[in-house]
Amino acid sequence: MQQILVLDIAGVPYDWISQNDAATHYAAKKVAWDIGDQVFMLRGGYNKDGEQSRIFIKPIISIRNSERMSKNSRHHIPLGDGNRLLYARDRHICAYCGETFPYQELSRDHILPTSRGGKDVWENCVTACKDCNHAKGDKFVHDFKPLIYVPYAPCRFEHFILSGRNVIADQLEYLSAKLPRHSRLL
Repeated sequence: MQQILVLDIAGVPYDWISQNDAATHYAAKKVAWDIGDQVFMLRGGYNKDGEQSRIFIKPIISIRNSERMSKNSRHHIPLGDGNRLLYARDRHICAYCGETFPYQELSRDHILPTSRGGKDVWENCVTACKDCNHAKGDKFVHDFKPLIYVPYAPCRFEHFILSGRNVIADQLEYLSAKLPRHSRLL
């Protein structure tokens, strides 16, 4: 089932939700505005006249009175324990040899190794093939190979592109319009 992108009233991404959850927001009249060419239809029960209820959902919705959502949203996007977002940010390209690899052949490399005080944050982590990561070990980058690209922390809009499953054209267009020029997703 297609995910729906939820925005706060200012248009800042807040969450990916299911169509059923979006239908709940529509039914409760919490949707301030919605956008997107594609429309999803959910069917409900039948009334006493035999008419089936239907609700139409757009791929991007903004929630009324969402000021609290804005306050609760993280301004810094955590790297997390999994590597899926890191590999997507780096487009599955090893930062040392420049080759593209499938997910299973990649690993997370810390530019400043954790054994030498490096942190597990976006700006200190890159995607590396397992061979390069093993060869680097706990060496400093200048003692191994130069980086092909510089790591960075993705902005909120970039994070939603990376974390979404089956992002459709309307959602991608909306999120891409807000990306910084240095984004690798452009």
